[in-house]
Amino acid sequence: MAGHSKWAQIKRTKAVVDAKRGAVFTRLGREIMVAARAGADPAGNFQLRTAIEKAKAAGVPNANIDRAIAKGSGQGQGEGEQFEDVRYEGYGPGGVAVLVEAFTDNRNRTAADLRLAFSKHGGKLGETGCVGYLFEHRSLVRLGLPPEPIREEWLLEQLLELEASGGPAVLGYELLAPAQSDSSLPEAEVMAAFADLQALQEGLQQQGLPMIGWEHRWIPQSGCPLSEPESLQQCLKLLDALEGLDDVRSVASNLEADETLMLR
Repeated sequence: MAGHSKWAQIKRTKAVVDAKRGAVFTRLGREIMVAARAGADPAGNFQLRTAIEKAKAAGVPNANIDRAIAKGSGQGQGEGEQFEDVRYEGYGPGGVAVLVEAFTDNRNRTAADLRLAFSKHGGKLGETGCVGYLFEHRSLVRLGLPPEPIREEWLLEQLLELEASGGPAVLGYELLAPAQSDSSLPEAEVMAAFADLQALQEGLQQQGLPMIGWEHRWIPQSGCPLSEPESLQQCLKLLDALEGLDDVRSVASNLEADETLMLR
């Protein structure tokens, strides 16, 4: 019986992992389909190239990637061209601003799913523009750093060299703590204007810097602190619920919280 119980637990765990993996694959496939509208050749379509890199990093099979490109560019079967990029805005517990990007082929369904998630976790789906002004859309490139203690000085030298050589203006950088990184090696995120993602990525690449990924991200301009553990946990559950929706591409918030509260 003990072996049976262990096997049942393994199957349940695997089912959860497979479901999450499938949701990620679906999300990335839609991103590729939308990007492929501008052309099926990644060499001449930076948005598509970025989407493909993200998909490969997540382990999406090449066959899935090729199929999504074909659908989006009108070369294959399916209605990938019907997906559109939509932004939703709302409030979480304690007035936390929440901004959601989605790929959807049915706005009514997506809005209903989001409204339910917000209301179930103490938030409220708002009107377009209600919190968007609190965020700025920026370009971000994630870099690997050398292990030496002087890595911040090294990074600053590289960024100054990038600007001196005619590269885009760097708006800031952040050294990532181990908990923020996907690996045990030191990493950093470099930020530039929204329109400069390709120039930033290519400039850093030409300098031979080890790039891990790049993306556009909504950056909050001011934080909303939550000091009540109950409100904080409710807000975290809301963000998790939103990220778990099939149509959701990304979730950003201006939540600020003490890490000790988050571990409770």
